[in-house]
Amino acid sequence: MTSRYKGMVTINPRYACFSLRVARSKIHGRGVYACETIPAGRKVIEYTGEKVGRAERGRRLLRAWSLRRHPLLYLFTLDRYWAVDGGVGGSGAEIINHSCEPNLRTRRYKGHILYFSCRKIRAGEELTVDYRFARTAPRVECRCGAPRCRGTINQR
Repeated sequence: MTSRYKGMVTINPRYACFSLRVARSKIHGRGVYACETIPAGRKVIEYTGEKVGRAERGRRLLRAWSLRRHPLLYLFTLDRYWAVDGGVGGSGAEIINHSCEPNLRTRRYKGHILYFSCRKIRAGEELTVDYRFARTAPRVECRCGAPRCRGTINQR
């Protein structure tokens, strides 16, 4: 389980295949950074957390919206029924920030959510993934700063 003392999140090495650290991010709040070079095409970390069904996912989204918090911050859709809430027992992967030109890609495999490197990632580089929020979801502005940023983390 990740450490969450006063909002601090650490990487659980049980789910990380490389040395990673959490630090302030230029994209948003905190982010995850590589402490060593990561070759292209390698599994980097597994996204873990509490597995919740459709009804509970809906309740958590409504609660987050009513509190005016970002509702999808830690909920990752696994399939048509299940989602994983990284805010409860997450590996630290839940704070990997969005980028329109990410260095990680997502693979769902046998009930697991895995992040793989798209290219070589240098030590000190922030890890990013394309969140690909649905077009029908409320529009969320993107702050990734990528040259070809689409302006939103929602799909086009």
